Amino acid sequence: QVQLVESGGGLVQPGGSLRLSCVASGSIFNIYNLGWYRQAPGKQRELVASISSAGGSTNYTDSVKGRFSISRDNAKNTAYLQMNSLKPEDTAVYYCCATTFLRGVWYSYWGQGTQVTVSA
Repeated sequence: QVQLVESGGGLVQPGGSLRLSCVASGSIFNIYNLGWYRQAPGKQRELVASISSAGGSTNYTDSVKGRFSISRDNAKNTAYLQMNSLKPEDTAVYYCCATTFLRGVWYSYWGQGTQVTVSA
């Protein structure tokens, strides 16, 4: 089992930047694929970006391509989401999720989320 703690959210003006961090503990970090999700009020949670366990593969939802960058440092048990050129529609609670497939079973663990508000 892994515990995840997100940080780095806050209030930022349109066009600004934030870097979110997701620190993991309690398990071997590098067996997990990681995803950053977000959920805005009244909307479903959506996958924003994902990165493979070794960091060699990344994917982004179309609305953030070219603006957001996901990375990880397995030595520090930490994943990051660098968010640039932020827009008001990026406002949401951002969650980190770690997923792995072991002995025929999928395991997923979530952090508590961090609020990102983009407003003038």
